[in-house]
Amino acid sequence: MSRAARILAAGVALSAVLAGCTVGPNYKRPDVPITPAFKEEQGWTPSHPTDAIDKGAWWSMFNDPVLDGLERRVAISNQTVKQAEAAYRQAHEIVAEARAAYFPTLGAIGSADRSKGSGAAASAAGSSGSTASASPATGNSFALSLEASWVPDLWGKVRRTVESDKALAQAGAADLANARLAAQATLAEDYFTLRVLDEEAALYGRTIADYERFLKLTQDQFREGTQPQSAVLTAETQLDGAKAAAIALGVQRADMEHAVAVLVGVPPAELNIAATTLSRDVPTPPVAVPSTLLQRRPDIAAAERQMQSGNALIGVAMTAYYPDLTLSGDYGFAASNLGRLFNASSSVWSFGASGAETLLDFGLRHAQVAAARAVYDQDVASYRQTVLTAFQGVEDELAALRIYQQQEAALLATEDAARKTVKLDLDEYREGTIDYTTVITAQAVLTTASLNVLGVLQNRLQASVLLVEDLGGGWSTADLPKS
Repeated sequence: MSRAARILAAGVALSAVLAGCTVGPNYKRPDVPITPAFKEEQGWTPSHPTDAIDKGAWWSMFNDPVLDGLERRVAISNQTVKQAEAAYRQAHEIVAEARAAYFPTLGAIGSADRSKGSGAAASAAGSSGSTASASPATGNSFALSLEASWVPDLWGKVRRTVESDKALAQAGAADLANARLAAQATLAEDYFTLRVLDEEAALYGRTIADYERFLKLTQDQFREGTQPQSAVLTAETQLDGAKAAAIALGVQRADMEHAVAVLVGVPPAELNIAATTLSRDVPTPPVAVPSTLLQRRPDIAAAERQMQSGNALIGVAMTAYYPDLTLSGDYGFAASNLGRLFNASSSVWSFGASGAETLLDFGLRHAQVAAARAVYDQDVASYRQTVLTAFQGVEDELAALRIYQQQEAALLATEDAARKTVKLDLDEYREGTIDYTTVITAQAVLTTASLNVLGVLQNRLQASVLLVEDLGGGWSTADLPKS
């Protein structure tokens, strides 16, 4: 056994020396086109900047307790996020599976057999010629042994596989963060759509109250003979139309409430969001230089990790050019009597090594390496496209916020002018200097102007949420798992 141990130790030492070889290209992140600043950010001052927001809970910049409570439920109960979390756990365990190949496998084998064989023995029995037949032989055998086998990682196949799987696990963690951020952003968009619908419902409520007063005024004037019956019918038509529009908002609000319920992981019947007023201040998250997106966007991080995985798989494919070495050995006991099984004289052992090398494969390995390089090139292109798309998203939302801010100012002026027009026309109508058609037109213009103001408010809120998503929320590549 001492000689066997020395042989085994020498083999392990030689394998350890050879295991320092790792074939394949070492990973280096490719360059991507980055501009020094965002074009749309220059020369524009946000109306409500929020440089000091909580980077972890980005939605806190909207200062809405209801939204805050809903957002905190997304990471816990959203089923899409749960699916991404389970996928990450799977990727994490795949790394553990790959790492197990660093070490030898050890097994135990035990056996007990009883056999009966046929046999004959003849012996001469003198001149009488008598014979004696031998009875069949019966025997026992017992064995117990430990067997070990190890394939040393001579050319780095295991190391490259672990590197690839680790990068994929980190990509899974980034995918999880991206799924969480996307669900949070979608929730915020749906929530603000619901709140704008509440504002529209309140607007129609005020409009209906005004129309009811106008109808009463017209009816009084009709009874006095100063207005025709057609004016009364027109006022009734206007009032009924406003009521119908207000009722139609209920369908859209119900849809948004149901969508929010699904995002927080509960059946729609279990969530009720009471109507409330919406702040007209639209915050704008702080925007840093474009290069920070490489660290702040989880989708970019996932694409970059996928790229490293593809690079490592090139090395895995290249190891097929080199021979494989397998070390194996076993030690145990074998005896025909169970009582003597563990005696020193019953011990058995063996140690050996085997190598294998493919001599002719008709271009198989070359094709596998070329295919792995092509996959890596795809990953590089996908990474660069993800970065470009991220820049585009930020520029889009910065432009939207800037333009919507300007549009809101114009629409507010239009609404104010329409409100003054209605007041003047109504006064002249009471005095009998104009007909009710003029008042109807002014009222319709005011309602449209007010709805347009709410529409651009919704657009600004949506753009602010999308800008947060495009900037990666409060996420950072420092959040990626290291091990």
